[in-house]
Amino acid sequence: MPEYRVGTGFDAHALEEGVRLVLGGVQIDHPRGLAGHSDGDVLAHALTDAVLGAAGLEDIGALFPSSDPKLQGADSLELLSQAWERVQAHGWSLANADVVLVGEEPRLAPHRDEMRRRLAAALDVEPELVAVRATTTDRLGFTGRGEGLAAQVVALLVR
Repeated sequence: MPEYRVGTGFDAHALEEGVRLVLGGVQIDHPRGLAGHSDGDVLAHALTDAVLGAAGLEDIGALFPSSDPKLQGADSLELLSQAWERVQAHGWSLANADVVLVGEEPRLAPHRDEMRRRLAAALDVEPELVAVRATTTDRLGFTGRGEGLAAQVVALLVR
C-alpha cells in the first residue's frame, strides 16, 4: 500500500528597484525584482519547503541559511534540486505540486509553461506533475499594493 504525505510551502519577498526578477527559474523583464539572499525566487522557495515538509525534513532556512555568504545570489532552482535529492534519499517521489504566485504583477501567463518546465526539471519529473498558477489579492495587502510577491505551494509525495 503506498504511503502519501502532503506538504505546504509559503514564501514572500519585497520587490526592489534594480534587482532582477526570477520566478520559477525564469528571468522576467520587469523594473523591480525580489530582494533576497539568493535570487529571491518565491516559487522555488515555497516549492522547496513544501517537498521538505511533506518528507518530514528540515525547512529551506535550515538547509540553506541566509547567514551563509556562499549562498548570496544563489540559483533557487539549484537549491530546490539539492533539497529534492534529500527527499528522494528518504524514498519519496512527487505525485504532484500546485504552485501559486500571489501578486498584481507581472503577468504570469507568458512565462507559465517555461516556469513549469524548469521547476519540474529541478525535481526531475514530468512538467505535468507541476501546476503553476497565479492570483491577485484585488489590491489588498502588501502584494496588492505592489510591495512584494508571495507564493503558496501544496505538494503530494508518495513512497
